[in-house]
Amino acid sequence: MEYTVQKLGKLAGISTRTLRYYDEIELLKPAKVNSSGYRIYGQKEVDRLQQILFYRELGMSLDRIKEIVTSPSFNGAIALREHREQLLDRRRQLDALIANVDKSIAYNEGRITMTDREKFEGFKQKMIDENEHKYGAEIRSKYGDDTVNKSNEKLKNMSQEQHDEVTRLANEVIAVLGEAIQTGDPASDVAQRAADLHKQWLTYYWSEYSKEAHAGVAQMYVDDERFRAYYDNHYPGAAEFLRDAIHIYTGQQS
Repeated sequence: MEYTVQKLGKLAGISTRTLRYYDEIELLKPAKVNSSGYRIYGQKEVDRLQQILFYRELGMSLDRIKEIVTSPSFNGAIALREHREQLLDRRRQLDALIANVDKSIAYNEGRITMTDREKFEGFKQKMIDENEHKYGAEIRSKYGDDTVNKSNEKLKNMSQEQHDEVTRLANEVIAVLGEAIQTGDPASDVAQRAADLHKQWLTYYWSEYSKEAHAGVAQMYVDDERFRAYYDNHYPGAAEFLRDAIHIYTGQQS
């Protein structure tokens, strides 16, 4: 079956403007343009649009989606299985939060007791699951299952005060990093302060700290596009600058 822009947009629940934009960036080209100048989409394009919307639902950038779906090695059937696993992960996260809400309701109604730690278990598990989904394979390959499991356990046992502090530290790392980038010198006092704050942040998750591992994480921020995007979205070039600052801080610079 063939669709015009209007019909495909209505079918998929997205705007014609979005479809035209996908065409412009060569993410989803129409199968053809007819003699009247209308974009015409076939089954292949419908299937690709479904994949695109799955990836968008999972929070992926259009640039990354384009890289995936236009790759010669892209396999739609395998991608669908991966989407399913990712959606199941999300459902498990939501189930944990719903269970936490149900328990909190019972607690507020006086039907059960609930420790302060239990009040935040759902949120912590959601964070662990998200990290596993995004970075689990790479981190486990690099540092081993035992290290990652210990880190996850440490996060689960984190008190609310510790959770507040680690959140504050994460925000301060970004703020100080912005100041440091203005100096242009990763060896400057403010850049080294950013590196030290980053170390403090890491120690809330790691069972033990080492300079070598800290330097390795900093290098991963540059090598892995997901980490790089996190920092570079705050300040252009931030991932490399932080890497250089941490390598100086740990004495691991080449």
